[in-house]
Amino acid sequence: MVRALALSAALIAATPVFAADGHEAVTTFTLDNGMDVVVIEDHRAPVVQHMVWYRAGSADEPIGSSGVAHFLEHLLFKGTDTLAPGEFSATVAANGGNDNAFTSYDYTAYFQRVAADRLELMMRMEADRMRNIRLSEEDILTERDVILEERNQRTENNPRALFGEQMSAAQYLNHRYGVPIIGWMHEMEELDMEDALSFYQTHYAPNNAILVVTGDVEPDDVKSLAEQYYGVIPANPDLPERVRSQEPPQTAERRLTYKDARVSQPYVQRSYLAPERDAGAQEKAAALFLLAELLGGSTTSYLNEKLQFEQQMAVYTGAFYRGVSLDDTTFDLLIVPAQGVSLQEAEDAMDQAVVSFIAEGVNEDDLERIKMQLRAAQTYARDNVDGIGNRYGRALTSGLTVEDVQAWPDVLQAVTSDEILAAAREVLQPETSVTGWLMRDDEVTQ
Repeated sequence: MVRALALSAALIAATPVFAADGHEAVTTFTLDNGMDVVVIEDHRAPVVQHMVWYRAGSADEPIGSSGVAHFLEHLLFKGTDTLAPGEFSATVAANGGNDNAFTSYDYTAYFQRVAADRLELMMRMEADRMRNIRLSEEDILTERDVILEERNQRTENNPRALFGEQMSAAQYLNHRYGVPIIGWMHEMEELDMEDALSFYQTHYAPNNAILVVTGDVEPDDVKSLAEQYYGVIPANPDLPERVRSQEPPQTAERRLTYKDARVSQPYVQRSYLAPERDAGAQEKAAALFLLAELLGGSTTSYLNEKLQFEQQMAVYTGAFYRGVSLDDTTFDLLIVPAQGVSLQEAEDAMDQAVVSFIAEGVNEDDLERIKMQLRAAQTYARDNVDGIGNRYGRALTSGLTVEDVQAWPDVLQAVTSDEILAAAREVLQPETSVTGWLMRDDEVTQ
């Protein structure tokens, strides 16, 4: 009995912490130098994830220096005044943890996952490289070769990736989302010390950063450590306003054909310019998210049932919407034709299926099933410390708030069939679309 009571007490103590409304217990505060801090408690395991997110991604790069945000991400693993090149990651590993970083259009993030009692060490090292990076010309040459090889491996050797770049470049007439995150090869080859340090000195400052700590921590302890290590770093008084070139009205349908001898499976992709999730107004984005799920989110989705099983025109169909974005994003459709079906026939069948979906209306049983699956997925997501930190970091660097993140599940559940159809009619317009055919060299276009 004593053992059972002890086990019960341990289980009660080792539970995630939720607020009265059922959401994760999130504590937020801002340091005097402008750095935002988000703490999400979960005491089930003595583990913590420490993340620093900068509101600076590839879409914030100077024109002509594409790839510098990702280049700088690599360079931050070099030395500082107190850390030798490579010592940062070696120290994390020596303490039983793992670390990495990633760059996107709207942010660059650095993270470490370690035992909870190593949090102070992580803060000390991350705060050090926020402003004290030290680079040599050898560092520049070495890491420039690394990112060029990364582009060769992931993009130049992958016809799907090259096709995707062309799709994005055609979709965005004026916005930097049309430039690949890794950069254009000819501009990457010219990146130098001045480019890297200029981007670093401009954007890597506490008033342009968000600290996200998740796991077995107490908010007061995180605040004390954050003030000790990050709070002493001066804000950048010259931090530029985050202004980007915006899209003009898109009034012409665009088409492209990309041929490559390495293509193993031709397919048709269509993208439409679409609104992103906006702070305090996420309803339209929620409707688009559910539209993507209904059309092509699973093997039982509308396009799959119609085109793969009923008509046997496709071996795969999909619909995709990436709503977490600072500026306008895209809604995408994709069809991989079955054997003997031409790309034109596949495209026509996809278009007709979308018309039929809108004409028939949303199947309420399908919508309720998807909403139930989302409720389950959102519950399971609370078990993933990494995922929780990423969810908040991506949102906050893309213009959303903690309240928006926590409201999102309820916003999704409240979406109606009529709102989904209205979003489909508004967004799926030819004038804002790009249709691409990925083909082999020996294929004809008809």
